[in-house]
Amino acid sequence: SGIPAGECNTGSIQCCDQVQDAKSEHMSGILSALGIDLSSVSGLAGTSCSPIDVLALGGGSSCTQAPVCCNNNTYQGLINIGCVPIILQL
Repeated sequence: SGIPAGECNTGSIQCCDQVQDAKSEHMSGILSALGIDLSSVSGLAGTSCSPIDVLALGGGSSCTQAPVCCNNNTYQGLINIGCVPIILQL
């Protein structure tokens, strides 16, 4: 399940190649390698993320991987933290 794209009020909507629990073995390894304190991380994390222009979705933009709304996008798309899946209404 997810939230509607219009309810993403924590930042831009992102399209990530992979989204997993931030505490999973794979994601915690990436977060640790980046020097991110795992005790301050919760929810989902996405890797290789790029912003989606929601207004352009009707014009051909798409996300075939995992569209999410993340509250911490400070790692230039390498990894985004605090993500929630969203529902894109195409």
